[in-house]
Amino acid sequence: MMVERFGFAVHEVTALFLANLVANMLFAPLMGRAVARFGERATLLFEYAGLIMVFLAYGGIYFFGWGVVIAAALYLIDHLFFGLALALKTYFQKIADPGDIAPTAAVAFTINHIAAVFLPAGLGYLWLVSPGSVFFAAAGIATASFVLALLIPRHPVPGYETVFQRPIVPAPAE
Repeated sequence: MMVERFGFAVHEVTALFLANLVANMLFAPLMGRAVARFGERATLLFEYAGLIMVFLAYGGIYFFGWGVVIAAALYLIDHLFFGLALALKTYFQKIADPGDIAPTAAVAFTINHIAAVFLPAGLGYLWLVSPGSVFFAAAGIATASFVLALLIPRHPVPGYETVFQRPIVPAPAE
């Protein structure tokens, strides 16, 4: 979008990448503290709500003609929200049996690669027809992620992976 819509040159895209890198280096420790303090559920809900708003605003660039400064700011904010995805990893570490982590990571890697093939093809076609609609589709995906994050309990542990399960309370020692 930055190149196609606003005519960014290589040095301008590079400057945006560098600004993103610096912002992530500065905010990454805060993101880790947020996960530790508020938990995976709250952090992921915050991330997905933020991404919904960012993607809708990206669409606004196309539908309302918003400028380059807003687009660049959204790019930086977008990547900061994606940094909160570390909460998925900490959630998985809390609920998974250590022996299941490697095989599950391999399956997740495979699924991500399948999505990396099919989503760009479909969304690439949509981009040709209506670039702003791609961002509304992304907002829809973020909304689905938000709804799924509601299933994460506040304090997940093995055996209490979703809100549909009861927490396991250890029996008192006799």
